[in-house]
Amino acid sequence: MARDILKTLQTEHEKVRALFDKINDTTDRAVKTRGELLEDIEDALIPHAKWEELVFYPAFKERADRDGLQTHAEAVAEHHAVEQTVIPDVHAAEVDSPAFAGRVKVFGEFVDHHAGEEEKTMFKMARSMFSAEERASLDEQYEQWKASSEAQAIVAKEKAKASLKSVVRPSS
Repeated sequence: MARDILKTLQTEHEKVRALFDKINDTTDRAVKTRGELLEDIEDALIPHAKWEELVFYPAFKERADRDGLQTHAEAVAEHHAVEQTVIPDVHAAEVDSPAFAGRVKVFGEFVDHHAGEEEKTMFKMARSMFSAEERASLDEQYEQWKASSEAQAIVAKEKAKASLKSVVRPSS
């Protein structure tokens, strides 16, 4: 199968959805499992989101018509909401609490909605904006970037930011 950034991003969406299904199936007693699954979700989601913000979204925006620009604006706003509010709220809750379970459920629903919008709208638009060769090149760039020290530093920074915001935004 030929490389295609849109297929790679969709596969990652499916992986994250499956992780949310697993964490939503846990009980309050599954402290270790919940912690590990949340880490797995963030390890999959953060590099994906940051690369979209740094590379894919700007390239999309550059070629977009008015509808594409609106789709781009929605995607950026959703990323911002998850980063600034949803993830810190999850971290502010005790892992063994119903609050954590509820917040993780909302986090998963938010990500599922966002991924679905990307797949149905943005990716459909991107298929006509970018040639197969360009999508393959973006896929290669993404793979290299994820393995880079820059990507690892961004992931570490984002995780630290989420934890810090959770201290500022105590559980309620």
